[in-house]
Amino acid sequence: MPGLDTYSSKDIESALDSQGFAVLTEILSAQVCQELSALYDGPQDIFRSRIEMARHNFGKGEYKYFSYPLPPPVQSLRENFYKLLAPIANNWQTKLGIEQQWPGTLSELTEYCHSHGQLRPTPLILKYGPGDFNCLHQDLYGPIHFPLQVVLLLSEPGNGFTGGELMLIEQRPRMQSRGSVVSLLRGDAVVIPVRERPRQGARGYHRAAIRHGVSEIRTGRRFTMGLIFHDAL
Repeated sequence: MPGLDTYSSKDIESALDSQGFAVLTEILSAQVCQELSALYDGPQDIFRSRIEMARHNFGKGEYKYFSYPLPPPVQSLRENFYKLLAPIANNWQTKLGIEQQWPGTLSELTEYCHSHGQLRPTPLILKYGPGDFNCLHQDLYGPIHFPLQVVLLLSEPGNGFTGGELMLIEQRPRMQSRGSVVSLLRGDAVVIPVRERPRQGARGYHRAAIRHGVSEIRTGRRFTMGLIFHDAL
């Protein structure tokens, strides 16, 4: 995966520390983005469920969770990202005074989740059309939740869709919340916290809670892939 090979855990952690997210450019080619987007309306036996967001007050739009075994490109992305992010997650544990360390490989994390009853895969593809949006949320799925996740943009801003910006809201103790809008191009990825991140303060590190969502799509269709590394109950 040449695009991902240009990044190190140190580079990603530095961006996360400074701004709360890390954008990784040109991770997927335009062709791979098209192939992944096409999975959404392809054979449905690769998915375990389809969610209409409006039915659950999650927003408007829809998404589908992949089933095991994951399609090879999705499995490869999940494994390779996890290798980069596991050292960062363990540094965060140390900064927050948590003794538990995350395993070094995705297969070990999956085994750990399954041993605690979290058996359902969480990678997903989301499809938005005009007027669709995603409310601010956190992708926890159970008591075991790896602290980082990845969003990959599969559609081309401007030509494929307008609107649909990724939004992050960080809640800071004794301070007003900070909002960020993350700009991505087709094939880019962004690493974001699942629930919280360690933030340096005057008296050491503290927890800053983070939620993410997507602003309203004005025109076109927007496809994204979400890579969550822990499985769901």
